[in-house]
Amino acid sequence: MEERYSAQKVIDEVEKAVVGKTDVLTKIMMAVLAGGHVLIEDIPGTGKTTMALAFSKAMQLEEKRVQFTPDVLPADLTGFTVYQKETGEFAYQPGAVMCNLLLADEINRTSPKTQSALLEVMEEQQVTVDGVTRRTGRPFIVIATENPAGSAGTQLLPESQLDRFMICVSMGYPTVEEEMEILKRNQNGRTDEEVYPVINAQMLLEMQREVRGIFVHERIFRYIAELAKATRENEWTELGLSPRGTVALTAMAKACAYLKGRQFVIPADVAEVFPCVATHRLFLTMKAKVGHIQVSELVRRILEDVPVPSDRTRRQ
Repeated sequence: MEERYSAQKVIDEVEKAVVGKTDVLTKIMMAVLAGGHVLIEDIPGTGKTTMALAFSKAMQLEEKRVQFTPDVLPADLTGFTVYQKETGEFAYQPGAVMCNLLLADEINRTSPKTQSALLEVMEEQQVTVDGVTRRTGRPFIVIATENPAGSAGTQLLPESQLDRFMICVSMGYPTVEEEMEILKRNQNGRTDEEVYPVINAQMLLEMQREVRGIFVHERIFRYIAELAKATRENEWTELGLSPRGTVALTAMAKACAYLKGRQFVIPADVAEVFPCVATHRLFLTMKAKVGHIQVSELVRRILEDVPVPSDRTRRQ
């Protein structure tokens, strides 16, 4: 479990570029440790891109960035084959996804066809071009951003695509003190230039392996299943947490326990990560929308209503 200190060092490095968002950075680090993808939904200028680039730098990952616009094609992501006159053969030209960390900027501003091109690579970590399957880098992480303010030129992500993101987080506006600190730090140039690598891809793979080995008691599995059931069987939701969502919740709870130095998951770990795993997977009924019920409020009610198992969940 010594590597967990390296995970904390990554967060500390990213905080050099992103001020006052420790909770969000911790959740993103958990998703990275759990091998998942991250959706950051927020207004422009809150530091989404800066944060993603800082993570790639701190973890020494090969990163590529795509600014999604309506003219971005699926082949720009997956790659394509080109005929080489000199050799008389077709050669593969890698697309943007052939890396360790893909920053998908404003993913909701490209076409549904291009959005769907990410489905296979996010799930399988591979692309198939002209019948040939190629692996992406290992590890492979997608950090996508979208701007919920303004609908001009946007394409809503379908539920199938949203479900492939392990978590959805929001940066939010800084406080007055945090904004003052941002202004001070930016006087001498970009803050992400102060971020230095503390781990590499091989170390991250080892940390992900350790996270998968975290112990989960039978009572925790039942707690997760009961939370999922509560999202599906209530009067406010049209769609509840999918089985893929419960797998993501379990993985995030393991990563939470790992960061806190435990080799077993407790109910508090599940409760801590439940909102960021569930929020983008729950779709409200018209009754809920008319009643001005917010997804965040529904998540809070579910956590309050579902009985919490006893804390005796460590390995026997």
